[in-house]
Amino acid sequence: MSDWIDLRSDTVTRPTPAMREAMLAAEVGDDVYGEDPTVNALQERLAGDLGFEAALYLPTGTQSNLCALMAHCQRGDEYLVGMDAHTYKYEGGGAAVLGSIQPQPIPHAGDGTLPLDVVERMIKPVDPHFARTRLLCLENTWHGRPLPLDYLAQARAFCNANGLSLHLDGARVFNAAVGSGVGVREVVRHFDSVSVCFSKGLGAPVGSVLLGTRALVDEAARWRKVTGGGWRQAGMLAAACMHALDHHVQRLADDHARAGRLAEGLRAAGVDVADQQTNMVFIDIPAGRLDAFRAHVDAHRVRLSIGYLPRIRLVTHLDVDDADIDRVIDVLGAFSG
Repeated sequence: MSDWIDLRSDTVTRPTPAMREAMLAAEVGDDVYGEDPTVNALQERLAGDLGFEAALYLPTGTQSNLCALMAHCQRGDEYLVGMDAHTYKYEGGGAAVLGSIQPQPIPHAGDGTLPLDVVERMIKPVDPHFARTRLLCLENTWHGRPLPLDYLAQARAFCNANGLSLHLDGARVFNAAVGSGVGVREVVRHFDSVSVCFSKGLGAPVGSVLLGTRALVDEAARWRKVTGGGWRQAGMLAAACMHALDHHVQRLADDHARAGRLAEGLRAAGVDVADQQTNMVFIDIPAGRLDAFRAHVDAHRVRLSIGYLPRIRLVTHLDVDDADIDRVIDVLGAFSG
């Protein structure tokens, strides 16, 4: 029986043998005391590479975004965010629940941007009746789509003109850079803070890094401790992230190419492919056939995230090779046929 092919997300990646060796060899210390040399090296390296004063290693992207929001905003403040953004929709309402920060959701445009004329209308007047609008939060990539570089510059100018800070949920920011054909520093240079996830396409088992000014990162470090994210000997995990920076960034182009080949092959097989960007392919299955589709792919040991909506996301990653792509095309084509 063939092994399962898992296209639910790039979070399902497993550390490579070389990454496991790097983890085993890592120097460690107590990071709550600031004494883990590998954590410190990761933070210093990423801050330098991406052009920020400081960086903070956290257990998850959710906690990284939460600590960023709580460092930017106080109780009774507001952040502007996409209606379907991860920080608003998929992170448990943490900013509101734990930070007393009001989200103002805004519908996304088709390319993942938040129209700045709409954003402007959502900024609250300076008046005791309203929450104080402090922050605009963007997400890159958006459904696999890199945000346009000129839009990022426009968002920076907009925030400057309106007295707002600008945060990026950069869970897949290296995918955005590779997909845009630029260095990652070009993608993040307009932001006051950026959260970078290592446990998606970069293939590390755990961890995200928050970047910003020294003052912001120091404030976020306090909230990391308050929310239970103080590390001890975290260097073994940070070593996996260092290995990913050395070996797994440029190979993201392989994931993107395989996603493109998957989309092309599925179209040729009669599958309704809605979109493909970077390492994500979206297909549409009629709602009335979802149960049959789920049974079909399960029977052929292909694992997909299938809910109640017709649109389904397929995500390529370092544990998916060319033979897997061929097999998925055959399996999904057989259902379509």
